[in-house]
Amino acid sequence: MAGESAAAAEGTTVAGAYLAPRGASAAERALSWAGWLAAAVATLVALGLGVAALLPGVGFWDTGEFQTVTTVLGTAHPTGFPAYVILGWLATIVLQPLGEPAFRINLLSAILVALAAGSVAILVRWLTGRAWLGLAAGLLLATAPTAWSLATHADAHTLHLALLGLLLCLLVGWEERRRSAAPHADRWLVAATATYGVALANHTLALLFAPGIGLFVLAVEPRILLRPRFVAGCVALLVGVTGALYLELPIRAAMHAPLVYARPDTLAGFQYVVLAEQFRGSLQDPFRDPAGSLRMIVAALGGEYGPLLPLLPLGFLATAWWRPRFALLTAPTFVITCWFAASYVNAEIDRYYLGPVLIGLAWIAVLVGGLLGLVEDLVWPRPAGRPGRSAVDRLRLWPLEIAAAALLLAPTASVLGTRYLQVNERNDTAAADWLGATLDRLPHNAVVISWWSYSTPLWYGQLVEGLRPDIWIVDDRTRLDEHLGEVSDVVDAQLGHRPVFLIRPANELAGLAQRYRLSYVDTYPGLEELVQVTGRLASASSGAATGASTGAATGAFTSARP
Repeated sequence: MAGESAAAAEGTTVAGAYLAPRGASAAERALSWAGWLAAAVATLVALGLGVAALLPGVGFWDTGEFQTVTTVLGTAHPTGFPAYVILGWLATIVLQPLGEPAFRINLLSAILVALAAGSVAILVRWLTGRAWLGLAAGLLLATAPTAWSLATHADAHTLHLALLGLLLCLLVGWEERRRSAAPHADRWLVAATATYGVALANHTLALLFAPGIGLFVLAVEPRILLRPRFVAGCVALLVGVTGALYLELPIRAAMHAPLVYARPDTLAGFQYVVLAEQFRGSLQDPFRDPAGSLRMIVAALGGEYGPLLPLLPLGFLATAWWRPRFALLTAPTFVITCWFAASYVNAEIDRYYLGPVLIGLAWIAVLVGGLLGLVEDLVWPRPAGRPGRSAVDRLRLWPLEIAAAALLLAPTASVLGTRYLQVNERNDTAAADWLGATLDRLPHNAVVISWWSYSTPLWYGQLVEGLRPDIWIVDDRTRLDEHLGEVSDVVDAQLGHRPVFLIRPANELAGLAQRYRLSYVDTYPGLEELVQVTGRLASASSGAATGASTGAATGAFTSARP
C-alpha cells in the first residue's frame, strides 16, 4: 500500500481530510477548510446549472408519473423506487412555497445532482488531498450531459447518483479512520450500510455495488468476519432499512393511494414490481456480442467524458497504484454496471451510466493528483528525510493544482453553451399546454384510452391539480390491472354509454380505424393527437373489417380541425 501511504503523507489523513486538529497552524486550517469550500462551491454551481435549465411544470413519460406519484404518495412503476417516492413526498411539503408540485419535484432533481457533485468534490479531496481537483471533479459531474439533463426534471436516477456519491464518501472515510486507528471508526461503516439500504430501496442498480463493497470491506478490515455480532448488526440494518422502505408499496396500495402500479399489496404484484418482471425480456445475453457491447459502452462513456475519455483507463491504473482499496471498491461496480447497461435494451439507458461516470471522474482525479505530485517534486523537491510536505509548501503549490484543474475543465467549458441548449427545459411547456388543451376538449364523463407517455400528465392533471374528475383515464397498465382486455374491448364496453376518446400511436390507430369511425380532435400540434370514436363501422360488425386495407382505414377518419 505504498501509494496510499504517499497519499496520506500529502494530507489525506483523518486530521487533514476532515477538520484541522486543535492547535493547527493557519496554513493547515486553510487546507482543511479548502476541501469543504470546494464541495460547497461545486454544490451551489451544480444547483444553479440545474435550476437554470429546470422544466417549469409537468412533463410526459416517467417525468409525469414521478411528479404525480410522489405528490400523492402512490406507488411507481417497477422497481417501485420507494425511497425516491417517499423523499419526493417530503420534498413537496418542504418546498411548498416554491411553486406547484411538478416544479418542486423537478427542483428536487437539481438538488440531488448538486449534492452528488458536492460529494464527488469531498471524495476526491479525501482521495488526493487536493481541494481544487475535487472542485473540478464535482463540476465535471454536474455538467456531464446525462447528469445535467436529469437535473432538469423529475427522475429517480438523481437520487441513485446522490446516494452513490454519499456511499463512496462514507466508505473512504471509514477506511481513513481505520488506517489511523481513530475512535469509533466503524460508525462510518454503519452509516454506509444504512445509506446502501436506502440505495437498494431506490433503484435495483444498487445491487451491482455489492461485489465491490464486499471486496473493499475485506481489504480494509480482513478480520471483520471474526466479529460476527458486528457483521450481523450491519446485515440486520441493511435488511431493515431496505425492507422498511419497500413496505411503502403494499401499505399505500392497501390504503388505495390515488395512483398504484400493478397491485403491490398482493404477493404476486409486489414480486412483479420489485423484481421488474415487466422488463425481464429487455435483458439480452451479455456475451452474445462482446465487441458490440464494448463499442456501445465506449460510445456512451465518450458522450459523457468527451476528450477526457482516454484518461479513464489511465485513471484506473493510477488508482490501482495510489489508492488500491478504492480501485477494489469501484472497479467491479464500474464494469458490471456498464456491461449490464449495454445488455439492457430499453429507453433512456444512458441514465444507467451515471454511476460509472461518477466513479471514472474520481479515477481521473487520482491520476491527475498523482502526476501533480511527481511534477511538484521536480519543481520544488521535498527536503531530505521529510515524508510529506508542510502545509505552507502545499499552499505555495496551489497555482500548479489550479492550472491542472482548469485544464480538466477546459474541454467542458468550451462546449458549455451548446450543452446548456441541449439540456435546457426552462421554456418547455408542451406537456402543460397539451394537458390543458386536451382536458378542455373532452366532454363530460369521457373515457380516454391512452398510453404511458400521455397518461402520466393526464394523471397529474386529475390527481394532483384536481382537474376533470369526471373523466376515466384508461392506460395500458389500467387495462392489465383491472382485466379490461384489449383497447377494442374497452371501446366496445363503453361506446354508447360514455364518450370514448383515444390517444394511441399512429400505427395502432390505423388498425382501429378498420373497426371504428374515428374523428381527430384538434389539441396541440406535433404531439399524439386526441381521436374520438364516433361509432362502429358496418364492415366490422359483419366481420369484413379484418381484411380492410390501410387505404380504407385511412378513409374512416374525419377531422375536427378548423
